Amino acid sequence: MSAAIDLDAYLRRIGHRGAVAPDLPTLQALTTMHAAAIPFENLDPLRGVPVRLESTALERKLLHEQRGGYCFEQNLLLAAALREVGFEVQGLIARVLWNQPEDAITAQTHMLLKVQVAAECWLADVGFGSMTLAGALRLVPGIAQPTALEPFRLLERGGEWRMQACVRGTWLTIYRFDLQPRDFIDYVVANHYVSTHPQSHFVDHLTVARTLPDRRLTLRDREFTVRRVDAEPVRRNLRDVAEIRQVLQEEFGLRVPDDALLERKLASLPS
Repeated sequence: MSAAIDLDAYLRRIGHRGAVAPDLPTLQALTTMHAAAIPFENLDPLRGVPVRLESTALERKLLHEQRGGYCFEQNLLLAAALREVGFEVQGLIARVLWNQPEDAITAQTHMLLKVQVAAECWLADVGFGSMTLAGALRLVPGIAQPTALEPFRLLERGGEWRMQACVRGTWLTIYRFDLQPRDFIDYVVANHYVSTHPQSHFVDHLTVARTLPDRRLTLRDREFTVRRVDAEPVRRNLRDVAEIRQVLQEEFGLRVPDDALLERKLASLPS
């Protein structure tokens, strides 16, 4: 599904120092640090630049150009790094239900990972934007599992699984999926839809997120929000392109492309 990557460059990018091994402490450390260091962002679809999923493109963009990406980029990069460490990893695909009715029929447009650790299976997902998982979850149903932020749990019925997070005391479904391993071409097709289709919100709206150990940062068009567990969100409306760029660089750690089309897109974002 993905060729080898430069593991040392990956570890430097996420700030990991020390030894790594195909064990649970390494999995939890890499997933938590990845989510904090490499932001979720859609600057390329917004400015009409193709999103490439080959390992060389992921390395260049996410590791060396100090950019981020969305689920396919993030989780393909993580999968390649985990394999380099020695983990057994399978890619899965999900139907997003966040802010949707429980019975909504949505396309398979989200990637996540199943990771084998000794005799147990775990789920990892560093690419869900505002609700990115900080850490990894045991693949067991019906148990609330703590993370550095919200508790998460998995529900299973008839082979269909649902990922949920407890937000202010209410369990909300993020997406549903099965355990059928997916091939790279499945992500290529879904990525093309998400990055180019006129009905994809990634084409017309700025969506950026960063999951830190104590807070979530999100930028939706001009609205910048800081969310902490058990606290009211703090929101700020960004006035102009200069302020949007400043937040992208200082809060999300992004190296923003110097691109005239992107400037026009940022200037036209709704308030």
